[in-house]
Amino acid sequence: MPRHISTSHPRSAVRRAASAALTLLAVAALPLAAAVAVPHAAHAAVPSAPPGFSLTWSDDFTGSSGSGIDQSQWKYDTGPGSSFGTGEIETMTSGTSNVYRDGQGHLVLQALHSGSDPSSGWTSGRVETQAATFGAAPGGVVRMESVLQQPNVTTANGAGYWPAFWMLGAPLRSGVSWPGAGEIDVMEDINGRSSDFSTIHCGVNPGGPCNESTGIGSGERACSGCQTGFHDYAVEIDRSTSPEQVRFYLDGSNFFTISANQVDATTWTNAIDHPFFIIYDLAIGGGFPNAFGGGPNAATVSGGKLVIDSVAVYNKGASSGSGGSGGSVSGSTIAAPGGKCVDVAGDDNGGDGTAVQLWDCLANAKDQHWTRSGQTLQTLGRCLDIAGGSSAAGTKLQLANCNGGGYQNWTSQSDGSLRNPTSGRCIDAPSGATANGTRLQIWDCNGTAAQQFRLS
Repeated sequence: MPRHISTSHPRSAVRRAASAALTLLAVAALPLAAAVAVPHAAHAAVPSAPPGFSLTWSDDFTGSSGSGIDQSQWKYDTGPGSSFGTGEIETMTSGTSNVYRDGQGHLVLQALHSGSDPSSGWTSGRVETQAATFGAAPGGVVRMESVLQQPNVTTANGAGYWPAFWMLGAPLRSGVSWPGAGEIDVMEDINGRSSDFSTIHCGVNPGGPCNESTGIGSGERACSGCQTGFHDYAVEIDRSTSPEQVRFYLDGSNFFTISANQVDATTWTNAIDHPFFIIYDLAIGGGFPNAFGGGPNAATVSGGKLVIDSVAVYNKGASSGSGGSGGSVSGSTIAAPGGKCVDVAGDDNGGDGTAVQLWDCLANAKDQHWTRSGQTLQTLGRCLDIAGGSSAAGTKLQLANCNGGGYQNWTSQSDGSLRNPTSGRCIDAPSGATANGTRLQIWDCNGTAAQQFRLS
């Protein structure tokens, strides 16, 4: 079932529009029924890459007990459930009562209730990756995998619980509407059924080639022990086969496959053939639980937890967002913090407004090779640009049509930084992050390692 059905705005934008008043929300959580106690298993390492794959990105959620998310890798998705159009009733917060690392290598999303009315008073958590670069290039395969434990609730005390591990297409962050840009639901369960539902959403809503808002799904698959222990959920997007495929796995077993020839070519390309960003959330109530007789009631417990042990992205062949490869290249790379290079998201296809990020350096990546023209830095026929023509610290960088404006000028400084004379600020890796997919920004020039960008 859909996790996001707004037809005009990406979910993250809707969430952030309501987040200002919610960021500091304090949650006084009282049990509706009995509180849930979840015994967390010992932390395990990120699974090894499958044969033929290499690890692109991962997080094992190492952090002190009670700490929030690593905001160089993740962002909070906050706001009232009514913003999503899915019917869920909780309010998503950034508080550490709802979203926290437990000190044992887990990220925990916890649903809490206060008051006596089961249909209101719920808070919970939702997070998404900062990077929106996880995908398969033509001829490649991407595998997105997470080890997690579903909330330890049952059909007797879990009515309304709706945990999920899922992805949205990167174009949603640029304003492309849902479901055209694609949604992949790797794991959903509802009402404590100890099940696994996997689905893709695509095309148009309602109806269309993907039967929206239902989508193309696996139906309910029994998931014995998934509420009391950790299990491995994965999806592979395979662009090396014809027709292309999306394959879903539970504990290493491929139980559901969708092929490109099940829909028209345009629908498939728009939904699948681009990078994605990863999302976890623990919703309460909504259309999906309600369809199975759910919705929180007096027996629904407060304190149920979605416990995430690890998440990883693996690629075989070229990886979307890694700069692609092939063909001759010209220009110079921009050496960046952490031994990375300045890269354009999307495999040498950077359009106007495409994100500029850090990525592993690749010798044949056209979108990692830049040329000087006056004070501009150009690749793929466009210029390195400050989004929105803003001088504010924290404004993101993008690739944009060259326009001769001051926000596309860059001068090399003696301390190794690149400064924009119009804003007076320097290119910066937020909080010193060096992970693949880190979106670059401008910040007050300070000469730190986070601002070392040298044209080779």
